[in-house]
Amino acid sequence: MTQVVVPVRYPLSEHSEATLREGVNVARDRDADLTILHVNLYQNGGTVTRRELKRDVESLLGPLPSARYLVRSGFLVEETILDEVAAENADVVVIGRKQASRWQRMIRQLMDDPDVERYLRRSLDCEVVTVG
Repeated sequence: MTQVVVPVRYPLSEHSEATLREGVNVARDRDADLTILHVNLYQNGGTVTRRELKRDVESLLGPLPSARYLVRSGFLVEETILDEVAAENADVVVIGRKQASRWQRMIRQLMDDPDVERYLRRSLDCEVVTVG
């Protein structure tokens, strides 16, 4: 089955809401499983629980029966997302434009080509949908 991963900030920002809505639409259109991911940053000390994430997403969008909610911890949001996308063997990643620009900065530091979508396709073999 197709797997869609949607990384979001918590508390849900306006951008996260738009990204979530698009991720849900992509998952529905493709009859896919949906993973909603939040990354707790070690250096920020905040800890969002899976229950909190699920509660807020469902209060915004209603119950999502095919959704899986994940909260991971890491030092770099982008690296943690990439690790999860690889672990999930995702077919599609839906990210906000702000997230894409952060990934571009990170990738630019690692290589000469800051094209996030091309990097992810080459590294993870998945489609990237950018929202916003």
